[in-house]
Amino acid sequence: MRNYNINIAGYNITFESLDDGPELAPSERFLRNICAGNESDIRIRVRSGTLLLPEKAERVFHAPFIEEINGIRVHQKTNFWSVWRSGSDLYIKAFFPLCPVEMNGVLAFSLAKHDWDLWIDCKGPEVDPLEYPLDGLILYYLTVLTGDIMIHASGMNYEGKGYLFSGVSGKGKSTMAGLWEDTGAKVIHDDRIIIRKSGSGYMIYNTPVYNNDDPQESPLNRIFIIDHGSENRIVPVKGALAVSLVMSNCIQHNWGAEIIAKLLGAVSVMCETIPVARLFFLPDKSVTELILENE
Repeated sequence: MRNYNINIAGYNITFESLDDGPELAPSERFLRNICAGNESDIRIRVRSGTLLLPEKAERVFHAPFIEEINGIRVHQKTNFWSVWRSGSDLYIKAFFPLCPVEMNGVLAFSLAKHDWDLWIDCKGPEVDPLEYPLDGLILYYLTVLTGDIMIHASGMNYEGKGYLFSGVSGKGKSTMAGLWEDTGAKVIHDDRIIIRKSGSGYMIYNTPVYNNDDPQESPLNRIFIIDHGSENRIVPVKGALAVSLVMSNCIQHNWGAEIIAKLLGAVSVMCETIPVARLFFLPDKSVTELILENE
């Protein structure tokens, strides 16, 4: 395949392999997102080989490869991905730890442009341009470009209303998804959600993480910051506290003041419209009953 389009969270992304580029082979988890090649939000031109960064490029963010094994975070490799800046141009250098063949790449882009370039150095005959970790990184910088929000959360739609349950690993996002699924709710996702402003309200979208992920979306009506508790308890929060609690669970690379300010502004405006509450809960159906009783 030389080119294709995918739609994730309402973003239409074009991947185009140039003459010297590799064959493109989207992985199974993205096949349900392939769409018609209408006008795209960004175009990513894929090339073979390596890209030498400008001499004055500065590394502004670095992420080592860390896995969680039996609840313990284990530092596996120093080289994973990093962000570099040269003027208004940005570069993501990435190594692909889950790829069956040795592979690394450099994404060259700008938050002021909609044409990005991806260099892939791979020993195999074809590549997935959204190989982990590029999938989440491209989507994250799309939210930065568009002023949207990417957050660690599970999202549900129950009888037309959307609920977001946000928290870091271990706070119960997947547990909450299972409890709501038992009520007949549609699970939007249980891990990584994109929030986009739509007209007078907000919409939530899933991002492909698992092989069986279908595109899902829902209006957003309430946000809960979750934690396990000895009883079910809803504590409404407003203003700066609501903003700080939501911000703490947003996916963000805090290397640029403008990026931080843009996300803070987007979250602040959203928290003026969408009710936010802390939710301490027991892992059974009583918590879903409490939330529905308080509608």
